[in-house]
Amino acid sequence: MTTNPMRIVHCVRSPIGGIFRHIRDLATAQAEAGHDVGLICDSSTGSTFDNRFLEELRPKLTLGLARFPMQRQLTPKDMSATLAIYRHIRDLNPDILHGHGAKGGAYARLIGSGLRLFGSKVARIYCPHGGSLHYDPNRLEGRVYHTLERLLGRITDGLVFVSDYESAAYESKVGQPKAKSRIVYNGLTPEEFAPVTVNKDAGDFLYIGMLRDLKGPDLFIEALYNIRLKTGTAPRAHIVGEGPQEERYRNMVRKLGLEDAITFHGALPAREAFKLARNVVIPSRAEAMPYIILETVAAQRPLIATRVGGIPEIFGRYASRLIEPGHIGKLTVAMEEALEDPVRMEREASELQRCLAATFSTDLMNDRITTLYQDVQGIAPADEATPQAAESASADSSAQAVYARSGNR
Repeated sequence: MTTNPMRIVHCVRSPIGGIFRHIRDLATAQAEAGHDVGLICDSSTGSTFDNRFLEELRPKLTLGLARFPMQRQLTPKDMSATLAIYRHIRDLNPDILHGHGAKGGAYARLIGSGLRLFGSKVARIYCPHGGSLHYDPNRLEGRVYHTLERLLGRITDGLVFVSDYESAAYESKVGQPKAKSRIVYNGLTPEEFAPVTVNKDAGDFLYIGMLRDLKGPDLFIEALYNIRLKTGTAPRAHIVGEGPQEERYRNMVRKLGLEDAITFHGALPAREAFKLARNVVIPSRAEAMPYIILETVAAQRPLIATRVGGIPEIFGRYASRLIEPGHIGKLTVAMEEALEDPVRMEREASELQRCLAATFSTDLMNDRITTLYQDVQGIAPADEATPQAAESASADSSAQAVYARSGNR
């Protein structure tokens, strides 16, 4: 148990996907360490599958789970939502207000600054998780969001980046951070490194992730269609996940005549989904540090993925195996080669898993973030880091060095 317990409130708009997995693991570790933890999120987001994880987390949140209406885009409704969330957070009297994603980060920093005007010493922490950093800086929308990030950066005490890529994107699109910053990789638990064996009737390919174009399920479907055009038979595939564009993908499958080859399952736990197919395909167009890549590698499942965001940092010296994002031809070829040489795919999955455990750990993730909290509060200066933090910093440096040598910075 910690000797310096803190009152920590996490704020995120959408409690789904990798961003919520990060919060869930972090909040659990913080609660187990003796801190009081709370969570604030949107009241309208999340399926039955997502809400189940929220309810499982609730008993660990001594500062409670509160849900308010939060819009994805900037709207006039943000004013009333900010006021309601401010009143709730004020009553919790937090030491740390940790915002996740663009909207959660905005609420945390604006509300934290309001509290400080009335004497609070709350620390304002922000983790982008990709978010506004995915926007093109040459387009109007990107310029607006990046300008807002620059303004909010002036009222930020600490920044957490989940990958070296995300840190570099912030510097190039927003500017040099004025706050203390730290790169903290997402982590997995030891039990997640147990290999998963597929079902006897397993298909050829699995897509697992949110059903939206940013994640590339349309590319996955089109690649399967291309293989059928070439061979006369479409590989058997499974699509696991939920999202705003699901119906479009179902229509795409019907239009291409792939109903007999592709099965939609909705959301499933990752390790259950891995049993459905021999190869996992993550054809993302953009990412920060995706949990599904970490989970696939830890489960020792053959993986085809794109060179985006922090994925090359996960692959390290094996980053040359990644394919160009958005390139349907190269994705098709990679999937064809996986069908032709399953032994190679299994061997590569084993090689990749062995180099993952030391760097991507929930214990290291929690330690690095907690010591940042202490640092911005003046409790644990950076030059007096704990042995665990020093170990984590060494792991981060080693991974980044491998990434730099692979030519992906």
